[in-house]
Amino acid sequence: MVENRTALVTGANRGLGRSTALALAARGVDVVVTHRGDAEGAEETARQVRAAGAASAVLRLDISDVSSFTDFVDQLGGLLEHWGGASGLDVVVNNAGVGVFGPLEAVTLDDFHTVFDTNVRGTFFLIQSLVPLLAQGASIINVSSSLTRHTSPATSVYSASKAAVEALSRTLAAELGTRGIRVNSIAPGPTATDFNGGAMRDDAQMRQGLAEQTALGRVGEPEEIGDAIATLASDGLRWATAQRLEVSGGVFL
Repeated sequence: MVENRTALVTGANRGLGRSTALALAARGVDVVVTHRGDAEGAEETARQVRAAGAASAVLRLDISDVSSFTDFVDQLGGLLEHWGGASGLDVVVNNAGVGVFGPLEAVTLDDFHTVFDTNVRGTFFLIQSLVPLLAQGASIINVSSSLTRHTSPATSVYSASKAAVEALSRTLAAELGTRGIRVNSIAPGPTATDFNGGAMRDDAQMRQGLAEQTALGRVGEPEEIGDAIATLASDGLRWATAQRLEVSGGVFL
């Protein structure tokens, strides 16, 4: 078990964020949980983290609102000081994001801005804001999507935003490597969460269709993504940076 490490997981009030927080907690990592408005969900995640034996706290963060980052970092810095032993953030998981889906003719300018302002602009400037709090040798993991490798109808804007996240990850790995900071992206495939209205979780026909196109014969479970992220953040992969790890069960090979 890894002791005295601290992680920030954005959008950890549900889904992949919650699974990631719990996977990190199981490895002895204390977790700061963020949410955009679902305080109840975030507190439930924090409760489960504490039940797993790690410390946890909840902060509100809307990554589409870059102007709020200065106050957020001040709050986070004060929290880390209050926690005592934390020398800074050891792990940052940029999980929070949005998906707006539709064919070319249906996508509006507001749709485009919503996706890119959150998934790309927000992720980039949050990392920039967090740099002073990052511990030597920290690990940043940006959540992408298997859709950057394969195509699916009505996903052009979302897929493009995640491809941008992967490009940012590679470049920032070079920039931050002098401090021993690793930057990687992780690309989940179809997973049974409430993302996109819970389609992958609740639509049996969709699940079956995807299962037939997946080497391992099913859609993923959120715990499997959380475990992969926690593993990528661990010292076991301390020599991996600027990498894209797809965790999709071999979808659309």
